[in-house]
Amino acid sequence: MNQASEARRLWLFATGTHECAYLPERTARTLFVDPHTPLHNDDYSQLIRRGMRRSGPYVYTPGCPACTACQSLRIPVHDFAPRRRQRRCWRHNTDLTVRILPPRYHEEHFALYRRYLQARHPGGGMDDHDPDSYMEFLAAPWSDTRFVEWRLGSELLAVAVIDRVADGLSAVYTFFDPEAKRRGLGTYAILWQIDAARRWGLDYLYLGYWIAECSSMRYKADFRPCEVYRDGDWQPLTQTPE
Repeated sequence: MNQASEARRLWLFATGTHECAYLPERTARTLFVDPHTPLHNDDYSQLIRRGMRRSGPYVYTPGCPACTACQSLRIPVHDFAPRRRQRRCWRHNTDLTVRILPPRYHEEHFALYRRYLQARHPGGGMDDHDPDSYMEFLAAPWSDTRFVEWRLGSELLAVAVIDRVADGLSAVYTFFDPEAKRRGLGTYAILWQIDAARRWGLDYLYLGYWIAECSSMRYKADFRPCEVYRDGDWQPLTQTPE
């Protein structure tokens, strides 16, 4: 298969079928850009506009022949209108300080990442990451990536890994102190990225794949208005989140 971008033609390959990580009763197939192809951030800017996503240096999209449950979701940041609970979450975290860092390994970040996974996703296949696999998962040699950290005084509470693409920011992964549940740090990280995209003159925040039938992925549609990539185009999502 091939995928034409405005810049050049890239080849896609398909995996065999495998168990779906989000809907266990289903099987899945993944399409991915040839990993031997040298990529640039401009390439990724084109691919993410076509509903694709990266995990480390690998750019992929679901290619399940009988299922379209996974849909890329993005937020037009200039149209975003926070709900009451989102405004409350924002106010509740105004005491945090933020710092934006290059994509480098920090022992303190990794310790928080391990604590987060052990509390939120035990046995999920990521909680045995070592420092090398952690960085390979979050960064790519060709991406414009930043680590955003939030602290209460000197205490590290949360880290969001973000990519900057031509028309927006892409939320790669966020992890936070599992003992700070009342702060809603996952929600706050998204609100901060929406605000940052606006301040930096960008149009969108890309949140990755949204799955209406998966409770752990459904939250993304709570940031309105938002769009999903369907049938080769971005379309407004009209479904009301639960």
